[in-house]
Amino acid sequence: MGRLNDWDNFAELDFEREERCGFPEVIYGAGKTPDQVAGIMKALVEKHDRVLCTRANSEQAKAARRVVNDVNFVESCGVLYVDQRPEGLRIKGTIAEEILDDASGLGSGYIIVCCAGTSDLPVAQEAALTACIMGSNVGLLTDVGIAGVHRVLSHEKELRKARAIVAVAGMEGALPSLVAGLVDVPVVAVPTSVGYGASFGGIAALLGMLNSCASGVSVVNIDNGFGAGVIAHRINVPPERFNA
Repeated sequence: MGRLNDWDNFAELDFEREERCGFPEVIYGAGKTPDQVAGIMKALVEKHDRVLCTRANSEQAKAARRVVNDVNFVESCGVLYVDQRPEGLRIKGTIAEEILDDASGLGSGYIIVCCAGTSDLPVAQEAALTACIMGSNVGLLTDVGIAGVHRVLSHEKELRKARAIVAVAGMEGALPSLVAGLVDVPVVAVPTSVGYGASFGGIAALLGMLNSCASGVSVVNIDNGFGAGVIAHRINVPPERFNA
């Protein structure tokens, strides 16, 4: 397993991040070896009851399971996580939709993550699971792209129940503008790299979202479901000091 106990040779972990920001440091799995991910996860779980790793792969998941209990890997979106909170609060499972269904009612408030097409689903799942694991109640709407605008409009009542919405789309990236025109809450737009050649790997969707004529739309980077999930969660569950 290499130097699992010597994680400080390749990482400087921020164990105080939960105190400052409300959730522990999150591991970005891409580019890390299985041993590095396992070592970092092992160190973090000794200090925190929840640990999240994004953009993980199956080899990293196997390595983590050898040294940490309660490891769950959602292969469809590369989310690797540990939740060791008491039963009744704990998130578990390896299938995104089942995790969200089982966790319904455990979290606070309500976020909706919607995606334009099935090809955008991995990014949408990353956003939804991030917010869910951080403590939000999350719903997921799939395949509601504007090519069939009735699909979005049929969910208008549900969209209006959310405190924040994440809208994920590739191609021309028009979904967030449509959604923002239907609701009175912030919409976090996520461009994806889905699309034919002129989409330029998501740049077309990114520019379309940045140029949205709808108010209340903010935009994260291409394929950044994690970042959108964090923003939506913070809107949905503001720090306790604001409730004083």
